[in-house]
Formats: sequence, C-alpha cells, structure tokens
Amino acid sequence: MKRIVILISGRGSNMQAIQQACRAEGWNAGVAAVISNVPGAEGLAWAQAQGLSTATVDHRAHADRATFEAALTAQIERHAPDLLLLAGFMRILTAGFVERFAGRLLNIHPSLLPAFGGLHTHRRALEAGCKVAGATVHFVTPALDHGPIVLQAAVPVHGDDDEARLARRVLAVEHRIYPQAVRWFVHDELRLEGGQVRHRDAAPQWLFYTGDRA
Repeated sequence: MKRIVILISGRGSNMQAIQQACRAEGWNAGVAAVISNVPGAEGLAWAQAQGLSTATVDHRAHADRATFEAALTAQIERHAPDLLLLAGFMRILTAGFVERFAGRLLNIHPSLLPAFGGLHTHRRALEAGCKVAGATVHFVTPALDHGPIVLQAAVPVHGDDDEARLARRVLAVEHRIYPQAVRWFVHDELRLEGGQVRHRDAAPQWLFYTGDRA
C-alpha cells in the first residue's frame, strides 16, 4: 500500500477531497500524514478529526529557507512517503527539495498551465479576456509552476464573472481532478515519456466542465 503525505497552508480543501476519495474508493494507498507550515491551519483540525497524523513545521521559526526545508524534509521522511502532494502549500521550494522528491511530488495549480503561473491567476485570466480558465495537476520541477502535466480541467469564463466567482468554479474541478490524478499514480497508471505524462490505458487527461455558474 502506497503512503501519501500532503502539505497544506490553509483549509486544505484539496487534501480533504483526496482523503475522502481514497477512503470511499478503496485505493491501494493511505494518507500517512498532513503537514502544514502554518500553526493552527484549518486543514489540520479536519485531518485530526479523520484520525490522520498531523504536524506543523512553521517556516517563521527558521532563520532561512534551508533550515526550514531541512526540518520539513525530516518531518516528511518520518512517514516514508511514496507520494508527496502540495495542496495549497504556499511556500516556494528550492531545487534541492524538489529534486529529493522528484517523480513523486505532485501539485495542483489554478490555471491551465503554462498560462498564468504564480499568483492571482483568476484576476489575470479575467484581465486577459480568457474565455476558458481551469486547473492543472503536474509533477513538480524546480521551475515554479512547471513540470509534466498529468491532468487538466477547463471551465467557461462568463461575462459577469469576478475573481471570487471564477475561483469557486475552478476549485470545484480541482476537487475532481486532483483525486483522479493521485488515484492514477498510486495504481501505477502513469508513464513519463519524453518529458510528458501518458496514462497507461490512454484515459483522457483533460476535463471540460460546463456546469452551473457558481
């Protein structure tokens, strides 16, 4: 059974979606721990209520990024993860950290990468006049918000959208595609070929959601 460690900074809604899917669908995996860089992060209380192991490695308690990442790595390695997930983890990670977990480190980003890496993705999509927006699950590489794409979902952008409304619509599909991508990983259904991720059985690696206007 594969062991999953999830890193969060806030409420961890994607962490919750992954944990719920894992239990409901009987994956050959389990969430070994949820770790936050923010003491008292809302997602930690939820994880504890589910009986999951939790820990905090406060980045503000460390003199620099190197010492923070050393402490974070030690906490992660206690759980011997097969897969490390970034789920709203709001820290930029160094190349050394990323390379340590290469091939078993996934992230979800609220845009259709490579468009709009970084912050304020929904505002930037609206300002650019995009007609679709979305989310991307990808393997993490040292370049920020880059790496082989596992799965993407697109949603329509409506003329009366603001940042909050578009963010809610994108988050709804994040909760669908992140668990699906993790399920594929833990069941050994992904192949990395020539810098691109392929599904073993050629399952579609995209989703277009045309649901309500929430």
